[in-house]
Amino acid sequence: MARIPLLQLSRISLTFGGEPVFDNLDLVVQPGDRVALVGRNGSGKSTLMKVMAGLVDADQGDRVVPPGVTVGYMEQDPDLSGWATLGDYAASNLPEGEEYRVAMAAEGLKFRPETPVTSASGGEKRRAALAKLMAEAPELMLLDEPTNHLDIQAIEWLEAELASTRTAFVLISHDRAFLRALTRATLWIDRGQVRRRESGFDGFEDWREATWAEEDEARHKLDRKIKAEARWAVEGISARRKRNQGRVRALADLRAERGAQIRRQGTAAMELEAGPQSGKRVIEARGLKKAFGDLTICHDFDLRVLRGDRVAFVGPNGVGKTTLLKMLTGEVQPDEGTVTLGTNLAVAVFDQTRAQLDPDASLWDNLTNDPSMAVSGQSDQVMVRGVPRHVVGYLKDFLFDERQVRAPVRSLSGGEKARLLLARIMARESNLLILDEPTNDLDVETLDLLQDILGDYDGTVLLVSHDRDFIDRVATTTIALEGNGQAMAYPGGWSDYRRQRGEGAVETPTVKTTASQPVLKQSVKKPVGLTFTERKRLDLLPEVIDKLETEIARVTELMSGDLFARDPVKFGKASQALTELQAKLAATEEEWMSLAERD
Repeated sequence: MARIPLLQLSRISLTFGGEPVFDNLDLVVQPGDRVALVGRNGSGKSTLMKVMAGLVDADQGDRVVPPGVTVGYMEQDPDLSGWATLGDYAASNLPEGEEYRVAMAAEGLKFRPETPVTSASGGEKRRAALAKLMAEAPELMLLDEPTNHLDIQAIEWLEAELASTRTAFVLISHDRAFLRALTRATLWIDRGQVRRRESGFDGFEDWREATWAEEDEARHKLDRKIKAEARWAVEGISARRKRNQGRVRALADLRAERGAQIRRQGTAAMELEAGPQSGKRVIEARGLKKAFGDLTICHDFDLRVLRGDRVAFVGPNGVGKTTLLKMLTGEVQPDEGTVTLGTNLAVAVFDQTRAQLDPDASLWDNLTNDPSMAVSGQSDQVMVRGVPRHVVGYLKDFLFDERQVRAPVRSLSGGEKARLLLARIMARESNLLILDEPTNDLDVETLDLLQDILGDYDGTVLLVSHDRDFIDRVATTTIALEGNGQAMAYPGGWSDYRRQRGEGAVETPTVKTTASQPVLKQSVKKPVGLTFTERKRLDLLPEVIDKLETEIARVTELMSGDLFARDPVKFGKASQALTELQAKLAATEEEWMSLAERD
């Protein structure tokens, strides 16, 4: 028996500012769907979700929700005006006596329901909106960036809740690990077209590249056909003018088809240039202690950061990651202990509050009024790594168009604000980069580019993030702040930290499904690609293998001849050493092959 869809969109068209966001869109969400909604920043993901929620009316088309089906929506910037506390807002649509649902969600998401709305931070308001949706448990949940402002523990709690719920959901997120663990279908928005693939996010990037490759091949064939027809039009039309007017019109149609094709948005032309090389020792911290009242950030904390290290700081919200970061850079003084900074440091900072941006000023003014970027006597130029650039041209490198450069920063999306802040940071040379929550709101493509840039950066990176996949791909050391002043350093990224604590790869709870759906048990998969530490290891392994082979050859030569007769004891030791070297060589070659296959 066919299932009745929870939501159906038919022939949806929507236009903003003359450009179509969607045209003739059809979309169906079935009971039990677990859908990732992906696309570039500005592609229309949040707009489509609002159309699905009934909050934005399409110019044409139909939205159908069957009677009795409830659709819940969690937006990025919820309006809590009219409620006294976060708990009042979160419980506003619950039947009397079921307020406990909010308390349960609040415990997992780590906020206090009694917090007044007037004093709540933006992150607390988002968590209250998420708790409201989880407590109401509609048949279809629409989640727009639910992991933003959540720490890793809260993300894992939410991941487990969504994995075990019967509710269908569509979610927008930049968190690869979250998407891989939860989704079984993918909606991809690309230049106004929405494609659906009945597979989770794990294979999205291969699908996207294959689709683009087919598109490029079709465009290439069309260009060749236009070129051939145009040559015929010049050389052969005069002899058979009347009979060939249809072919001329066909050429015009081909050119119109080519002109109507929408060019793919490129990736931001981001670049980090390291300044003068810093000293080998960048930071030396000894015996650090810091407390605020009853909250101890750290005690007896030692850390040495060397040039080229990538150090990630992880832990629950409020545990003091940013404070420790500021102590290590000299911005905050410890109660006890010392911090020694290395020589010749040039520091660039990406702060999670985006405080370096003036929300009321335009993008143009935010760059040209920055003293480090100003060009004397040139109001339309900015200094980019020592070279003057026109401000509009530089902003285009970060995917802003000319219509945006005079708009106020407050009109930008979260991802666009992040790109603007990156534009400011990357305009200057640096050798110590401080990144406090850089991944919030960035799309997958920009995250990929940022990761590659950090991999090639000659300087040192200190990173605070809740994005497990990003930490795995970038960090060489992870500092875990676990409360009560405990701050421990672990080699590698997030997955390495978990393994060293004996937690390893964990299974998500069994997904509860309707009777018509199979029970699916998913495991959190190892991130695709290599971590920064693994990539360095892969580069080093050929040299290790060469040294082992040289040593094996030396020992083999030593054992040849009459060594056994001359010195049986020495022969025995050499034989044991040869066995150990051969075993080590086999293990090293196997490690190299395993890493190379994942590269």
